Amino acid sequence: MTDWLISIEGTETGHNVALMLALMAAFLHALFGALQKGRYDPWTSRVVIDAGLLVISAPIALFLVPWPPLEIWWILAGMVVIHFVYKVLQGMTYQRGAYTVVYPVVRGTGPLFTVFTAGIIFGETFTGTQWFGVALLLAGLFGLSAYNLAKVTVARDTLVPALGLAVATGLMVAVYTTWDAYGIRAVENPFTFLAWFFFLTAFDFPLIALARGKWRRPDAGMIRLGVLGAFIAFGSFGSVMLATRLDSVGEAAILRETSTVFAALIGWLWLKEAVGPRRIALMSLIALGAVVVEFGG
Repeated sequence: MTDWLISIEGTETGHNVALMLALMAAFLHALFGALQKGRYDPWTSRVVIDAGLLVISAPIALFLVPWPPLEIWWILAGMVVIHFVYKVLQGMTYQRGAYTVVYPVVRGTGPLFTVFTAGIIFGETFTGTQWFGVALLLAGLFGLSAYNLAKVTVARDTLVPALGLAVATGLMVAVYTTWDAYGIRAVENPFTFLAWFFFLTAFDFPLIALARGKWRRPDAGMIRLGVLGAFIAFGSFGSVMLATRLDSVGEAAILRETSTVFAALIGWLWLKEAVGPRRIALMSLIALGAVVVEFGG
């Protein structure tokens, strides 16, 4: 598998595989959100999922893949710090603002910042048509947030700071996407980076909970969330990072944000939530923007 992935980097096959991986990441990211919906507060969910990731990734990182070479440990150290900041900002955002309002803002600002950072670091460029696609996708995402903002009736007094935190979280999405893309390209075996990524970034919240005396015996729901959340996180983050190794970082970031469309479909089909014509129109705009970015290059 490793040799095949390396052989298709920068090829048309690699581009097509990266497309499928980015869309898979989008779907799994939406499923990840649905899994957490309404069960526990953001901090508890983070601790439980990180604990699941730690248990599953430890044997893979320590015994099944080659260890990272010494020259990339500075990348791994930076990765741990960046993802910790992202997780803290994400938890603060979701704690203060309605999920349907702040989530599209996070997912909208993230790819926009990523396109710029990928241009600076990797020299990637978008055509005029692709920038038009970016504009369509962002219009759909921010329009969806504005529509939900008009409808929300709870926690309105904390929505302004929540929206500010959502933009900051989106910036960190761009930082970690670019940093992780640099890291997975710097190591010969991409699965080495992935295994150590999940292993090293899963320590922080469980250790903090333990140090603060907040660790408690998990119930059946927590165990289920930890196991399922860990496997879905493996698929979501792993897929998008492999996509950034095989092809454009900016395009992978844009395509991943179709997760909002998948989230709405899951909410409609699985959670029996009402969607409505306006949300359908805005989500169609998001999907159209992703299609224009993909085929406008």
